[in-house]
Amino acid sequence: MKRFLLYITVASSLASCGTYARYQRDDLSDIMPLSASSSEAEAEADTSLMEPVKWQEIFQDNQLQSLIDSCLSRNLDLNLARLRSEAAEARLGSAKLAYLPQVGLAAEGSVSKLGSNKPEQSYFAGAQASWEIDIFGRLTAARREAAAAMMASQEYEQAVQTRLVATVAQSYYMLAYLDQQLDVAQRTLTSWRETVRTLEALKVVGESNEAGVLQAKANVLQLQSSILTIEQNIEEAENALSALMAKPFGHISRNALASVQLPARLSEGVPLQFLAHRPDVRQAEMELARAFYATNVARASFYPTITLSGKAGWTQAAIGSAADPGAWLLNAIGQLTQPLFNRSQLIANYKVAKTEQEAARLQFRQSLLEAGREVNDALKAYQTASEQETIAQERVETLQTAVDKTTLLMRHGGISYLEVLTAQQSLLEAQQTQLEVNYAKIKAQIALFRACGIKLHF
Repeated sequence: MKRFLLYITVASSLASCGTYARYQRDDLSDIMPLSASSSEAEAEADTSLMEPVKWQEIFQDNQLQSLIDSCLSRNLDLNLARLRSEAAEARLGSAKLAYLPQVGLAAEGSVSKLGSNKPEQSYFAGAQASWEIDIFGRLTAARREAAAAMMASQEYEQAVQTRLVATVAQSYYMLAYLDQQLDVAQRTLTSWRETVRTLEALKVVGESNEAGVLQAKANVLQLQSSILTIEQNIEEAENALSALMAKPFGHISRNALASVQLPARLSEGVPLQFLAHRPDVRQAEMELARAFYATNVARASFYPTITLSGKAGWTQAAIGSAADPGAWLLNAIGQLTQPLFNRSQLIANYKVAKTEQEAARLQFRQSLLEAGREVNDALKAYQTASEQETIAQERVETLQTAVDKTTLLMRHGGISYLEVLTAQQSLLEAQQTQLEVNYAKIKAQIALFRACGIKLHF
């Protein structure tokens, strides 16, 4: 009989070897081109990108570092992600303990009477244990599923951290950009007010007219309104940054935009194979692995469950008083349970697991495609802003010279006031455009670091 059970067990084990299969990544060559650049020379694998980088090495502004530190310790979304990671780790520990016997203390007592016979009393006090033998891989698949879920939660935590660092940096530099925009507007306002005074003086001597003065004053009023809008945007940006840090709303200390220095190590091209190491992409892949092992658990449910159980303790099972002397009891049982009547339910569960696995596979591939799109967009934005930066600087210098010369000519009666006002408006527009280009370059660089999945060391 023992040999028969052994043969059955071995045969069933061999038939169910698929439940022990490990997750392997699919071939992604159809959606993973060589690089996010057009030149193969630019796509040489830079293995340094795969090494964890301290975020302090990327964002070296001391004020920004202080804000990021505060956000990483106080942000509510990140703390929630940490709790989820801890819960997943605890579930993995529980899955590992399923391999061990379940041991407990037990005390039982009973009284029974049949007809006119004397009551029969019995009791048992001792320890009992049960142990499921993982021949068909159900426990192994469950443990691997829990491990994949834990890794997914850890990658999610990493993704939240990276997103927070990028968001804080982007908000910080936006505040610096708004500060500089406000400074330009205020300096321009001072210049335009001087133009109004000049036009009023020229009007007195008959070299200007009321229409010119009114037009200049209207420009001043429009600029004053723009300054109020900029100040409102600054306060809203400060409030948003304070909310990220879970702090009371207030002023955010910051340095000037001109002092920004970010490393440009990714501007030459990015091998897209590295995108599989992005935290959010890794999370999607671990969700796929978890679904894969959940399918294995569902498949293993079709096979018998083999459980060994036993008891050891003091028992008394005799007619008479429960105080009668008893004896030690040692009991061992082997149990094999084969599901029969709930097979339809098991089939349905298996189909659900397979469907969820396929959905997770599609989600993983979609995350890779989305990551590739983000890299291409950020890289193009960075390269475009870099080229526009030079053009914007030349334009500002040219228009500044034009304003100086037209103002001088107007004072000597060489040109009309309209040319001066036009030159001033063009200069203000060019200065605002230059600031926008500078900020767009910084924003694209931050987006590029995040999109490329550089591992940040926290």
